Amino acid sequence: MIKYLINVIIFVVVLSAAFAYQELGMLEDNGRQSAPYFSLPMMSDESQRYNISQLQGERSVVYFFAPWCNICRYSMPNIDKLHRLGKVNAVAIALDFQSTEEIEAFSKDLNLSMPILLGNIKTASDYKVKAYPTYYVMDPELKIIERSIGYSSELGIRLRL
Repeated sequence: MIKYLINVIIFVVVLSAAFAYQELGMLEDNGRQSAPYFSLPMMSDESQRYNISQLQGERSVVYFFAPWCNICRYSMPNIDKLHRLGKVNAVAIALDFQSTEEIEAFSKDLNLSMPILLGNIKTASDYKVKAYPTYYVMDPELKIIERSIGYSSELGIRLRL
């Protein structure tokens, strides 16, 4: 029994260390750092721009993805469902793409309802995106209060809100 307990403790420590390492270099989520400004074209109409101030006033999620990312394909419907139900204000920012057609096909395949924006190298750098998916949760004043890299279930996202 003691050996089993030690193995469980070691597993939890290793898993915690892996999660902490994964989040190294991301923006701070202590509620003091403001989310970096962006004003990006919308996938649906590139002549329209969406900027971060449109998220102000409610808890929001900024979700970074790449259309070739398989984990994004499984994770995005979870955040989109919460957006569709009005549980969170969410916006997705596409990065590392070849064409808008590629993003449109990805979005259509997943039947996404949240706004999809066309990101760029500056956006990726400002938000310190180094893997996909990456997302940040912001409070109504646009301060970063949570962050994550990788797959998130609907429950995982709800817990971060």
